[in-house]
Amino acid sequence: MLRPERMSKVSVTGSKGVMPTVIEAVYDLNLVHLSDYDGSWAGFDNGNPIAGADEASEKLVTVRALESTLDLEDDDVDVQSGRLGKDWESRLESIRTRVNDLDDRRTEVRDQLRRVRERLDRIEPFADLGIDLDLLSGYDSVEVVVGEGSLTEVEAVLDASDDVRAYETFTGDGVVAIVAAPAAGADEGFVDDALVGVDFSRYQVPETEKDPESYVSDLEREEHELEAKLEEIDADLETIKTEEGAFLLLAEEKLTVEVQRAEAPLQFATSDRAFIAEGWIPTTEYDRLVAALNDAVGDSVEIEELERADYDRHGAHTHTEDVQKGTPAAQDDDGPTASEDEEERAEQKAVTDGGSAVTMDDEPPVIQDNPGVAKPFEALVNAVNKPKYSELDPTVFLFLTFPVFFGFMIGDVGYGILYVAIGYYMATNFESDGVSSLGGVAIWAGAFTIIFGFIYGEIFGLHVLGSIVWGDLLNVELLPLNKGLEPGASDFAIGWMVVSVLAGIVHLNIGYLIDFVENLSHGLKDALFHSGSWILMLNGIWIWIFSAQAEASKPEFLFTTFASDGPFPIGFTGFPEWGLVTIPLPAVGDFLLTAPLLVFLIGLVMLISSEPVEAVEALDVVVNVFSYTRMGAVLLAKAGMAFVVNLLFFGAYEDPDGAFHFLGSAGHDPSYVAEHYDSGATVIFDGLMHMGGIAGLIGGFVILVVGHVVVLVLGVTSAGLQGVRLEYVEFFNKFYEGGGANYEPFGHDRTYSQE
Repeated sequence: MLRPERMSKVSVTGSKGVMPTVIEAVYDLNLVHLSDYDGSWAGFDNGNPIAGADEASEKLVTVRALESTLDLEDDDVDVQSGRLGKDWESRLESIRTRVNDLDDRRTEVRDQLRRVRERLDRIEPFADLGIDLDLLSGYDSVEVVVGEGSLTEVEAVLDASDDVRAYETFTGDGVVAIVAAPAAGADEGFVDDALVGVDFSRYQVPETEKDPESYVSDLEREEHELEAKLEEIDADLETIKTEEGAFLLLAEEKLTVEVQRAEAPLQFATSDRAFIAEGWIPTTEYDRLVAALNDAVGDSVEIEELERADYDRHGAHTHTEDVQKGTPAAQDDDGPTASEDEEERAEQKAVTDGGSAVTMDDEPPVIQDNPGVAKPFEALVNAVNKPKYSELDPTVFLFLTFPVFFGFMIGDVGYGILYVAIGYYMATNFESDGVSSLGGVAIWAGAFTIIFGFIYGEIFGLHVLGSIVWGDLLNVELLPLNKGLEPGASDFAIGWMVVSVLAGIVHLNIGYLIDFVENLSHGLKDALFHSGSWILMLNGIWIWIFSAQAEASKPEFLFTTFASDGPFPIGFTGFPEWGLVTIPLPAVGDFLLTAPLLVFLIGLVMLISSEPVEAVEALDVVVNVFSYTRMGAVLLAKAGMAFVVNLLFFGAYEDPDGAFHFLGSAGHDPSYVAEHYDSGATVIFDGLMHMGGIAGLIGGFVILVVGHVVVLVLGVTSAGLQGVRLEYVEFFNKFYEGGGANYEPFGHDRTYSQE
């Protein structure tokens, strides 16, 4: 559960004559994660693809190109498992010809349509002018300029220009046409020079003898014709997609299998007559591999379990047996020449008896082995990095802590039910493993949000649930716990910060303990000095913080939060001093060395003696714990948002005893307060539902719904992200590195094709 599935490195060696059969058998098993040959053996090179690989690759490229052109997806057609017919290649060529012809036509029509629309864009401003296009060009004595701009500004600069002797302007729907005669000595382009300081966009006059309206009409007709052609081509392509989609998906899968099989020898070590293939397989599947290869080729191959990986975090590993490395004996050019059969057997014996030598130093791939309830949280772990084979998988710890953190921060039955519903929808309606996993995480987070919602007695920020469940039904006085937002309940707000700190101490202790267990593989001393030092410092300093030593200099809430009259009355008022010895210090005076401080100092000395560089980070045991106060901050922030939304809609009052109540949530309105309390009760806010008639009720309801939706969404972005941050930054950093290799078995899970 905390370790990945045990992996074994296997070697398969045989003659090249049986290599295609071996590849087919291994491929169909879909179990072996092949290792790449590193070229280190004399006389052995990486193999060449099996005959037909290039042809299959070309066909696969063709099929995928057709699927792209047709925009074909797996869900677009109903594909039944089956085999390709004998004439499938000619059928594929026919489809390719039809699709490519239609695609070429579609490209041509799209280009024509684009050009027509560009011409329409250029001509439409001139149509608004209502002037024939032949009147806007071809003059020697005047200049004609057409564009878009302010007529007032244009005429102002033309009036001020010394180069303009006379001009006339025409307008239409923001378009301005200028016909101007030059003054004596004016240069060509004098109108453009005059318009330099004006926001004026010039249009090029189209070359046509038609009037603008007729020209626009012709272009629009051409545009409609081209659009119709385009729709016809798209319909033809959609027909091909419907009729041939199943065949293309079937062909793609068949060709994918062929190409993968044919290219497998690229990862093998091969000679003229023999091959060696190595890879990783789940240890429990080794016998299945042996049985499959024996069924396929009998004793024509040698199969060996070279290594059963059992890694510690520092990379040391053991083998199932001692493996002697070696190289095949080089042939002596001057010696006798053996027969081909003898040479082949000699090569096989050399490589099989020598153990693993062709794929050196490759790490085993990782198959995470977690219980089903924790599986969705693998997505959160892998978002950082897949665990190494040599380290503990933190998925289970994430499963046990993240939902608790999330539920603690949101703590509302109503929101929790919605989170569960959203998570269930994501987990059951999406094929993506990532989205489904996040749905599972949302379900667990929502479940704990519901649990904490009962503890807080809240449903959508209202406290009616607490009075019904804990008061009327169970008659429990300690619950529900107040979040600390109401008048007179500020001690709860501070108390939740203290609870967050305690949660951080527990969480970090778990992280350091995991690191301690991991380091036990290098001996108890290494574990004590590397990890135990941090455990001693963390607990020593925080026990001292909550102890009676220097109590007057410490915040009062450390000792009142859990006192009998505090917000969480369990009777804890701090640890005793546990004084050991008084040490006189120059310029300071007598210093009482207490047991918690001694524990911290012992841990610090151990850390300095083992890792002197890490001594500068000794105060992390305080700083990291303070990071957990963000949980209390998010709790108060989200509860505060829901509180304000409900206050705006329902209103609220404070009774003579100082207790806070929402108006309307129990059938109460402002008149109820006046009728039932002679004095001392104060209406804090009447609420939109009571003060604005129908308009106020509708507006308030909109605010109520939108406000709670915002709180629901921000719950994910605040509580979710902050919870993940605490896991990644504070917790994982104590023991987790990541960087494991993905398990990618050689094979293919057939969906459509059959052998």
